Amino acid sequence: MTKNKSLHQLVFAGVLCAVGIVVPMFMPKVVLGPMSFTLASHVSIFLAMFISPAVAAAVCIGTTAGFFFTTTPVIALRAASHIVFALAGAWYLHFRPETIRKPRSSLAYNAVVALVHAASEVIVVTPFFLGGSLFSPEQLANGFMMSVLLLVGVGTAIHSMIDYTLSVLIWRQVNHALATKKPA
Repeated sequence: MTKNKSLHQLVFAGVLCAVGIVVPMFMPKVVLGPMSFTLASHVSIFLAMFISPAVAAAVCIGTTAGFFFTTTPVIALRAASHIVFALAGAWYLHFRPETIRKPRSSLAYNAVVALVHAASEVIVVTPFFLGGSLFSPEQLANGFMMSVLLLVGVGTAIHSMIDYTLSVLIWRQVNHALATKKPA
């Protein structure tokens, strides 16, 4: 990798970390026990995945640090689990960047990444459920299927797919703007 490309990726990682930390502070949020849905909270990670695996890893680490300062431990640990889908997805895109441009490929990619994302978060939340901590008595009474698999698992998959779609729309506009920019 050239020095110039490394510098660009470092700048992208820094900007996307900042965006990833700021978004949860200002975007609408719904918190249901250990589950929180913050619109666009994954956009910076998806944009980082479109750039490179290294940028994706850096943004995951940076945004996770932000979550540890602004949310509960279980939500911060869920953010830490993003490294799994981000690295896997970025690695795939590294070898198949055309995936984002092809509607069917992009949809399939989105679904697979959402499933990996959801499974990672379910794995993180499960010990908290089984230990009874951080869940309200009502959520414990609803059982594992409703509170963890449905709320966290399915909720995360849907949330992930929405944020991926927003990310692709932003990515296309940014790429179009950069492609049409004329040198000074």
